[in-house]
Amino acid sequence: MAYYKCNCKFVPPRVLENLAKVGVSEARLSIQQSQISRKKRAEKGIDMMAFIGAKTKAKPKRKVYDCQHTWEQRVKLVRGEGKPATGDKDADVVYKYAGNVRDYFNKVLKRNSIDNKGMDLILNVHFGEDYMNAFWDGDEMTFGDGDGKIFISFTRSLDVVAHELAHGVTQFTADLEYLSQSGALNEHFSDVFGSAITQHALKQDAGQADWLVGNEIMGPTLYGESLRSMQAPGMAYDNNLLGKDPQPAHMNDYYAGSDDNQGVHINSGIPNRAFYLVSMEIGTDKATLIWYDALQKLWSTAKFNDAVEVIVESARLLTKQKQVPVGSTQWVRSAFREVGLPS
Repeated sequence: MAYYKCNCKFVPPRVLENLAKVGVSEARLSIQQSQISRKKRAEKGIDMMAFIGAKTKAKPKRKVYDCQHTWEQRVKLVRGEGKPATGDKDADVVYKYAGNVRDYFNKVLKRNSIDNKGMDLILNVHFGEDYMNAFWDGDEMTFGDGDGKIFISFTRSLDVVAHELAHGVTQFTADLEYLSQSGALNEHFSDVFGSAITQHALKQDAGQADWLVGNEIMGPTLYGESLRSMQAPGMAYDNNLLGKDPQPAHMNDYYAGSDDNQGVHINSGIPNRAFYLVSMEIGTDKATLIWYDALQKLWSTAKFNDAVEVIVESARLLTKQKQVPVGSTQWVRSAFREVGLPS
């Protein structure tokens, strides 16, 4: 079977396809440009050996580029590490949010940037015209401005920035292939880190958090909706533009179709719900520590049952090391049973 590398986009293809079907021209253009971008990145290729052989740096630097509404990355460097604000809200807020992500991985999870070797964070803003997405493509982040009605700028959500950069963390650890259950786990871990980093930045605990993913980028037409709910998968949105949120919360409703790389954005709702349940019992940072430890022990083709086994083992070992509360292993097992795992 062909190996599916992650050219990971925040808005699921089903959402853009539904928008295109009801006549939203910006969605059609976003789909077309995503296909072109994916092809260009595949042709360019990412030399992972260059990353692996790189020397560890003391601290990763942030570099923000303005694409100037072209379909090219790194057009003009507008802000480097430690430089003053630009006055461009998108450039300045993505600089700040990338710092939140970098600092969480460093201070809470003891990881030195995306690759754990101080990799610089490359961030592209104002990509294309009305582009309705954000993506990690193997070595950098790119953000569209949205159309201002259905989606606003994708830089405006810490969830989005953290989620996409976290795809890089997965790339440099388990490198989960972007297909079926391993792809759903890839999306799941990004939602985990996105939610954890947002809660940490807002000084929220699990009970205070909204557990919504992407609600900040919903434009005035979709006000009050979000793209995913970790607390209640399947309940994030239900409207005439996007349709009904397809995420299942239990293996009984597992999506077995071919769309969305066999459901990578859809079936991630199942482990998302389990993570939410564990966080409510032991706290989001402690749950994230367990999941992060497990991610480093998974492999590219790992499935849901594999992840459950590894996450449970990580909970047991971290409990023994007194890094998470006594009883964490039982809470993890219970949460996965509630969503029908292992199956």
